[in-house]
Amino acid sequence: MDKADDSNGLTRRDYLSGGSVLLGTSIVAGCSGDGGESPSTATSRDSGTDTSTPSDNGPYTASLSPVGEVEFDSVPENVFTMYNQYADMLVALNHGDAVNSMFVPDMAGPSMNHYYERLSGVSFEWEDLPNPYDNFSKEFFYSLGSDVHFLDPAWAITQENWDMSDIEEIIDNIGPFFGNFYSGTHSDPQGPYSGDYQYYTLWELFSRVATVFQERRRYEQLRAVYDELINTIQTNLPPEEERPTAIRVTLGDDQFWTYHLNRPGFWLADTRPLGANDAFGDETWDGLWGSVGYETMLEADPDVILHLWGMTPRYDMDDIRGRLESHSVGKELAAVQTDRVYAHGMRYHGPIMNLFQIEMTAKQLYPDIFGEWPTYENGDHYPEIPSAEQLFSRDRVANIITDG
Repeated sequence: MDKADDSNGLTRRDYLSGGSVLLGTSIVAGCSGDGGESPSTATSRDSGTDTSTPSDNGPYTASLSPVGEVEFDSVPENVFTMYNQYADMLVALNHGDAVNSMFVPDMAGPSMNHYYERLSGVSFEWEDLPNPYDNFSKEFFYSLGSDVHFLDPAWAITQENWDMSDIEEIIDNIGPFFGNFYSGTHSDPQGPYSGDYQYYTLWELFSRVATVFQERRRYEQLRAVYDELINTIQTNLPPEEERPTAIRVTLGDDQFWTYHLNRPGFWLADTRPLGANDAFGDETWDGLWGSVGYETMLEADPDVILHLWGMTPRYDMDDIRGRLESHSVGKELAAVQTDRVYAHGMRYHGPIMNLFQIEMTAKQLYPDIFGEWPTYENGDHYPEIPSAEQLFSRDRVANIITDG
């Protein structure tokens, strides 16, 4: 049993009062706004075994660090989500209509539907959803009246005017918390949650959310698709010395915001399984990301540049490429000269997006092995890829979501 699951009979109030928290406000750094991991590279203090108790009759429990074991009387119908991986999880479980809020809906909503466009019968209504980050107050939580909050209390107490008494009040008067933020980067929580905090992969986290919704069958079927995708990729990867150098960045005014490719955490779940050589892999930044100028980028000179958020409405890839090509140093970059500056996906991504973003990254990094990445035009949906060149079946995924 995971330490996070063994609450020794404590109530949720006792567990929160004595317990374990994590934090790190990481919304946007010069950019807008996770992921599954390969079985061979995932780093986690969680066994992967979901010891939660599903039930067809009456109350049931689900467990997650740092909140411990949570009891549900019925499947939630009104759900608070903050980061978009949870909204994507609910869509994957065919409960997308339960979402009542989410982070930057005007960016995330269209981006999610860019992927869902390739899945018959799957879509997400995001237009009227409020952004919790615009009004992170107890009054906002009361106005939503959520059955469950897919939010890490360890993150919540780092926000202005929030402390443990506020967490307890929301739990007692509205509904439980059920979220884990720090598994995204394996950063350390602060305060009362800094003890036995468990780290999960994206798909382990998805497993526990599936238990909350009594959707083990859908989870297992989608997990099988993921496992097959990872196996296909990792059995065909070239030796490490033959892999390209790459970097994931967001272009700012006169610098590049930089992110690692292969470190632990579900924010890297779409790049880590591909095992490219991270051009800045040895760099340690003071925070969740770093920044470098054009000269430093040219010194690293990666073969491939993956532009984070490039498939979202926040960035115009024609403009990005144009700025690089017209810059006196940028135009010297190998990735610019070989046309290997690619629009990449979202860091906050759940299981459906993870499948697409892993496929995308495979084609962008290893076109000779996994097929060329199609031309992507700004505002387009995820490109149509002939079935023979798809790394996972769209019909299979759509049928799992819509038919169960």
